[in-house]
Amino acid sequence: MKNPTAALRAKPGLSAVVATAAMMLAVTACSPTGNASASNPSGDAAAAGTGVPALEVNQAAVDLLPESIKASKVLRVAIPTNEPPTQFYREGTQEMTGTNPDVARLIGEALGVKVDIQVANFDSIIPGLAANRYDMTVSSMTPTEKRMEVLDFVDYMQIGNAIAVPKGNPGGIKDENALCGKKVGLLTGSYQLTVNVPAYDEACAAAGKDSIQRSEFQDTRQAISALTSGRLDTVLADSPILNFAATQNPGIEVARTYEFAPVGVGVPKESGLVKSVSAALDAVIKSESYTKVLGKYGLETSAITDARVNFAQ
Repeated sequence: MKNPTAALRAKPGLSAVVATAAMMLAVTACSPTGNASASNPSGDAAAAGTGVPALEVNQAAVDLLPESIKASKVLRVAIPTNEPPTQFYREGTQEMTGTNPDVARLIGEALGVKVDIQVANFDSIIPGLAANRYDMTVSSMTPTEKRMEVLDFVDYMQIGNAIAVPKGNPGGIKDENALCGKKVGLLTGSYQLTVNVPAYDEACAAAGKDSIQRSEFQDTRQAISALTSGRLDTVLADSPILNFAATQNPGIEVARTYEFAPVGVGVPKESGLVKSVSAALDAVIKSESYTKVLGKYGLETSAITDARVNFAQ
């Protein structure tokens, strides 16, 4: 995901997300993680108990919508699988909540359309957008030059990388420079896997050290399970997810968080959506509703002030 200031557990508001999501981990362990749809139109958000604050329709952004979206009044939004606090199922339901679904719903409110959230494995999202299964994604996706060959991006918050290790850090992994030769868990298709680790491996080779032993997982929970069972030395993933996991799992800790940078909403280049989404996000991030959404999950310091378009990391 990021896939790319302090740790989340030290940030104000964490107690709220712990209280609302502590029981989610047991529920999410048995929730589907494939390409199954978990739809919830934003117009029903309040009734469904998502708690997304109201936001006025931005007519300038609405006027920029492609005719197809104006006609359907629905945005199909791809969201990755269950990983608190960025996205997870509300307890006992198949309804997604978290920062990413809530930001998607705020965009929908600004555009006056319903948001149909469709859950997908992270590495299947870009192919799904290309195949017109989704209109956009809000998935903590880092804008990179390669991704920008097929998608336009609009920044909506900032997150970092984190390195999780077993409690007590028996391997002595203090930072990314200590990953050479280690067994590292990574999300399939993530920024950490596709950008960070290749760069780290080059540094390992230059120093005459062994390359990183990569293990790929479809969601970070699986990687954490492998870490606590001794099959991995560490997990490298998005900081909000690993910092939250460390508050819930006494067997792990976060050795380092670093490289904070914006992530963006992604839309297909040929869709014509980028102008309307950009205008909508500009209104969203200037609103009190945006601050409330991030604060609900203890991520106030992830707020940004500029919805930049196609700013590659």
